Amino acid sequence: MLSAETLEALGGAKSLLAFSGGGDSTALFFLLLEAGVDFDIALVNYHTRPQSDTEAAYARELAEKHGKGCHIGDARLESSNFEHEARRYRYAFFEGLIAAHGYTNLVTAHQLDDRLEWLLMQLSKGAGLIEMTGMRPVETREGYTLLRPLLGATRSELLAYLRRRRAFWFNDASNSDERFKRNAFRHRFAAPLLEQYARGIKKSFAYLDEDARQLEEEVDAGRSAQLFWFKNPSGRRALLHAVDRTLKTAGFLMRRGDRERLKEEDVVVVGRRYVVAVTPAYTFIAPYRTTAMEKPFKEACRRLDIPPKLRPYLAQTPEAYAAIALLLEGGAVDPHREG
Repeated sequence: MLSAETLEALGGAKSLLAFSGGGDSTALFFLLLEAGVDFDIALVNYHTRPQSDTEAAYARELAEKHGKGCHIGDARLESSNFEHEARRYRYAFFEGLIAAHGYTNLVTAHQLDDRLEWLLMQLSKGAGLIEMTGMRPVETREGYTLLRPLLGATRSELLAYLRRRRAFWFNDASNSDERFKRNAFRHRFAAPLLEQYARGIKKSFAYLDEDARQLEEEVDAGRSAQLFWFKNPSGRRALLHAVDRTLKTAGFLMRRGDRERLKEEDVVVVGRRYVVAVTPAYTFIAPYRTTAMEKPFKEACRRLDIPPKLRPYLAQTPEAYAAIALLLEGGAVDPHREG
């Protein structure tokens, strides 16, 4: 059930499995074990359900039994947007472990049901092919590779595999709560479709992935410190995809509202963390900062037509300023030179 593309990336590398104790991640645990993959596991305990502590204890027990490392993160989030904050915490936790322990890959248990749910939700909102295909088996991120080996397997196939192994897994009761949009799409649409047409849906995703790869326009992104840039592709949609991929490489996922603003605006602060600036020739992405700047520096930026929201980060990061000046003028401008 593991995709050939991800198996190649998993071979000979040290991987971290994002584990929850649910059916998908438990099946992936045993599939990786059978494939001889070198991996440890990581679980975030949000303390939101009575069985949260039991799931964490099970993760430790399972890892110890099979000679795997186990990392447990504790999070107590109070937010009106719990899902977004939980995801942000989860990936910050995983990326901290990757940096500290030298993992090459982060492996997640997303499977075909997840992918179909995503496609149907995007279809109902209004989206193009690349947005609807969404998840990819292999994605390059900053400092690691994100792998999804189960995108070709259905949830029912994974649970059948666990039953054959007589393995234990947890059921999360919140997955049945249709007040959450994703659950409603899962139970009303995705699950019935997969029950009857799984074989055809698998083929369709393979075709869609091939088409999406042909439509995506590759950009050669440059980088200095935390400043990214690329030459603008031929169309706005291709530009938006390039921005999205670049931010994902930096470990940041844009919200839908930010994407919508970038369709109309050339300078957008996304998630209060990054500024995206589209100029006539190049697109620049840098951390969003606010700081006082000296007059000569501001004047140098003005001469180069550097968008104002980019300037505070450049003022704090001389090497990034030098790179952008070289790109825009063909030679670095001394920001302290009096005009």
